[in-house]
Amino acid sequence: MRRTPVYVVCSPRPAVGKTLIARVLAEFLLLKNGAVSAFDINLREPSLLNYLPRFTETAQIGDTFGQMALMDRLIVNDGVPKVIDLGFHAFDDFFKVVAEIGLMKEAERRGIDPIVMFIPDRDRASMVAWQMLRTTFPNAALVPVENEHVLWGPLPQGFERVRPFRIAALPGFLKSIIGRLNFSFTHYLRTNRDQSSELHQWVRGNYTRFRELELNLILHKL
Repeated sequence: MRRTPVYVVCSPRPAVGKTLIARVLAEFLLLKNGAVSAFDINLREPSLLNYLPRFTETAQIGDTFGQMALMDRLIVNDGVPKVIDLGFHAFDDFFKVVAEIGLMKEAERRGIDPIVMFIPDRDRASMVAWQMLRTTFPNAALVPVENEHVLWGPLPQGFERVRPFRIAALPGFLKSIIGRLNFSFTHYLRTNRDQSSELHQWVRGNYTRFRELELNLILHKL
């Protein structure tokens, strides 16, 4: 049976690199599969819609109509991977709706694989939110993301026994380059001739880790 992955890139905290990670993931999936659908649930810029307008649409969960419109899209097993850039302001409401309508069980029945990529910082809100996810969705694929721009040293309490998805830190001048609205990670890999450059290795390394994550999730399902 064909299965369709749905990635929810999220954090209850602002300024943790959520949209950056959603961008890299969406471009990787587009390169690998030839198609991707992305949903932007943010109040503030920059957001995924600004960077990938061709593949991203705005989603609303502030009312029942918006919630159902989004959830209906997420449980379509069409083979097109989906990425949600979930703003911190909508974190609680989104997962409350997911729990109330039983989205995880319905997704499993329809051949959808939800993957929650959770980006913590050292604030207590991150630990509380992570425990909520583990308790509410015990069988879901929950992947903590260790963004070195945000976290240094050992992982915060509550994350010690999980294997994180690591995003390496970049120096400031490279961060300013990838922060441009017209910057494409895949285009950079295809056109940059210096494969030893730090940015080239950073992008290629992240693409490789996303591929490894996919394979691990597939093996877990078998």
